[in-house]
Parts: sequence; structure tokens; C-alpha cells
Amino acid sequence: MNFSLPLRRKRVNRSLGGTISLFALLVLFGCFMILPLVYAVNNAFKPLDEIFLFPPTLFVRNPTLNNFVDLFALMGNSWVPFSRYIFNTVFITGAGILGHVVLASAAAYPLAKHKFPGKKAMFGIVVLSLMFTPAVTAIPNYMILSWLGLIDTYWAVIVPAFAYSLGLYLMKQFMEQIPDSLLEAAKIDGASEYRIFWTIVMPNVKPAWLTLVILQFQILWGTDGNGFIYSEQLKSLHFAAGQIVAGGIARAGAAAAVALILMSVPITMFIFSQSRIIETMATSGMKD
Repeated sequence: MNFSLPLRRKRVNRSLGGTISLFALLVLFGCFMILPLVYAVNNAFKPLDEIFLFPPTLFVRNPTLNNFVDLFALMGNSWVPFSRYIFNTVFITGAGILGHVVLASAAAYPLAKHKFPGKKAMFGIVVLSLMFTPAVTAIPNYMILSWLGLIDTYWAVIVPAFAYSLGLYLMKQFMEQIPDSLLEAAKIDGASEYRIFWTIVMPNVKPAWLTLVILQFQILWGTDGNGFIYSEQLKSLHFAAGQIVAGGIARAGAAAAVALILMSVPITMFIFSQSRIIETMATSGMKD
């Protein structure tokens, strides 16, 4: 005998006028939030007389590419090639993201799915570390990196990125949602812990590590390494952009072009990654 109740489709109790009003409100807030981006894009194509115009205008009247021409001329006159700054930034960002995702996931797996003495105390320390800003830990980080001999190297920026505690916390919370029965079935089939981690756990927490990639990319892409890197040939693109902005009002156009270039890469990555995160979030729900 079947005691299951018939499924009923849930209806949203909202009128057509309410739906239209909600949609209009969301569009209004969306337009308001996109204004800084629109201003930055238009500012990069404004001539100098429009950049210093008061009151400032949102849209460009006489678009020009002189700002980008001036930017590449300034970069061409630098004794460190512009491509070197790009390589430094890409290498630091890529290595930092890869190391952080792997280490945070590997550390979160035993905290989420294994029992051992001191487990709660260790996770409590991780949660407590979320309260400290990077400025608080800057001096201890410098002392440790100096003791390791990593000052004035790429690793002075990459290694601290490995210990981003928010990533460990996020991965641990996601891994707890994986059913223990799934892991036990894999162990019965003879799978090792490493195989379970790479072929079962990591694919099921894909939304979490995709989120970590976005967060770490935004942090590392915008870092300049000041205080840890002193050699000009090891500096990042953000540092080179800061040098251009510090040139005074004559370089305001080039500074606007730099701002557009620096912000376009993280925004583009977020747009492409966001669709994948939403897709994986919708299909990754699992229950015992």
C-alpha cells in the first residue's frame, strides 16, 4: 500500500503588479550598482579636459584612445619591460591560487571527515584567525619570511596566500555536507584516502573551491608586494600602475586607462566563473 501523499505544486502568492514592482526595484538597484563601472569605462576614453571637468560627466563626449597610447608610451620607456610586470602578476596569482586551493582542501578534509584528538581546538583556532586582518599579521609574516630567506622573492607573496584561513573554513563546511556513506562505500571498494579525496570529495565541493579561486584572484591580482619585494624586476602590475598614478595630474589619462585594465580582468573572470558556480550549486545538493 502506498502511503505517499500526492505532490502539489507550490504557487507563489504574488500579483502581477507585485512582480512588476519587484522587477523594477531590482533593475533600479542594479543600475545604481553599475554606475561606478560605467564611470570607470567612460573615464578611460575621456580627453584630459573632460577628466578635469567640474561637475564631472558620467559619459564621455569626445572619446579618444590617447590615454592608452600614453600608457603604452610610458611603459615602453621603463627600464623594466611591461611584459615583465604582467608575467610577475600572472605567476604570483596562479601559484597562490593553486597552492591555496590544494592546501586548504587537504587540510579541511580530515577536519570534516575524520576524528582525532584536538580536532575541535584546531578548528577553533582557524575560526579565531578569521578575526585578524592582514595588517595585524604583517609583522609576524615578515619575520617568518625573513627567517626562511624568502624576502625579495615571488614566494614572499605566494606563501602567505597559502594560509588564507577563510578558504580552510569554507572548504571544511562544504565537505561536511558530503554523506559519510558515500566515503565508506568507496573505502569498501578499496579506494585509498588520496583517491577518495581527489575523485569524490573535490568534485563534490566544486562550488567551494571555485569561490576560493575568485576570492584569491581578487586579492593576489591587486597586490603590489610592497614591504616584501624590493627588486623592480619582481614587482607586480599593480605596483607599475601605482607608479603611473603617482606621476601627477599630467598622467591622469594614463591612470584612468590603467584602472580600466586592472579592473577588467577580475570582472571578466568573475562573470565566467559565476555561471559555473550557480550551475554547480544547483546540482551539488546531496543527502544521506
